[in-house]
Amino acid sequence: MTDSTSTSTEAVLDRARFGADGLLPAVVQEESSKDVLMLGWMDREALRRTLTEGRVTFWSRSRQEYWRKGDTSGHAQYVRAAALDCDDDTLLVTVQQVGAACHTGAHSCFEVDPLEPVTATAPVQAETDATGKTSATTTAEAIR
Repeated sequence: MTDSTSTSTEAVLDRARFGADGLLPAVVQEESSKDVLMLGWMDREALRRTLTEGRVTFWSRSRQEYWRKGDTSGHAQYVRAAALDCDDDTLLVTVQQVGAACHTGAHSCFEVDPLEPVTATAPVQAETDATGKTSATTTAEAIR
């Protein structure tokens, strides 16, 4: 690890806003499919290990110990990218996933209990182009 990597890692660790319990939620997303695989928790040391070792490390709230995804199951997560959200209180880790991400054997932890929420469509929003023509788009299309 170079001095600049060490310095930038320390800066990230100092910037990250851990909860009162000392933990930061970490959303894990698969690089190739963009699937959200799981949510884990990291303390400062788990975040440091994740940023500097290339493998995702979590803090187990139930076992009160560090665990590196894949060390016992072989279903490892190799770090491809990481980003803090706009409030510095949630981490997104993009990974190359080997095997299942969920302890149940499912590809994603969010596949095991799908819900059936009421869904909605974004309202139509009028948009004027450079020529002055008005067209209707959904709010979601306008954001893109």
